[in-house]
Amino acid sequence: MDCGVATSKTILLFLSLVFCTAGGVLAWVGARVIQSYDNFEGLIQDKQMLIPAVAIICISAVMLLFGLVGCCSTLRESKFGLSLFFIIIMVIFAAEVAALVLTFIYHGKINQNLEHSMNNTFSQYTGGEDAGSKAVDLLQKQLECCGVLNYTSWMNTDWFASHNRSVPVSCCRSNVSQCTGSLDQLNLIYTEGCEGKLERFLQDALTYAMLVVLGFAIIKFFGMLSVCVITCKSNSRRNGYQPLYA
Repeated sequence: MDCGVATSKTILLFLSLVFCTAGGVLAWVGARVIQSYDNFEGLIQDKQMLIPAVAIICISAVMLLFGLVGCCSTLRESKFGLSLFFIIIMVIFAAEVAALVLTFIYHGKINQNLEHSMNNTFSQYTGGEDAGSKAVDLLQKQLECCGVLNYTSWMNTDWFASHNRSVPVSCCRSNVSQCTGSLDQLNLIYTEGCEGKLERFLQDALTYAMLVVLGFAIIKFFGMLSVCVITCKSNSRRNGYQPLYA
């Protein structure tokens, strides 16, 4: 077998397997982004921010399916299959670029309505089992913060006025057991606001997603080149390919 053909086929087979793996990784990334939003569902009212994550998961499913098509087409040396695989790779590549653009767009929109949404949720805090209150407590515990801008944001809420001018105990530092949320114990509570930390958390999640999508888009580009090499070699040879496993 021609060394160039064997090498190209091996590369394409390897890339097909990488595409399957990439589909699984992208599915995990998309699910991780959705989970990041779901954890703070009561604080984020703009559901359009989930569009990039949904797009990533859809792409991952398509990648898994067509990665299998690439493997079969390469092993069977099907010209039709390889041509179809090239079209598939090109479509997925375009979809990944679109997802990258969407992620970039929404990356800059996170902070536009975040403060307004958080102020509404924090003002309705009751300390009970409702979704909004649980989201606030989870946010303050996980991000180690207190209030929207800082702990003084609680002074504008009904909770503060009806609970002896104190903040929720979820503002208390994790290593302190005697904290009651009283502002007389500032050294026992977190004083930094949650808005900035939540914004950075969501920005980091989307940035990670962007980098992963970009990396796999580059892999798709080399996949298209590999198909072109094999197709050109096929047209220039008098006989068909010998099987890769021969």
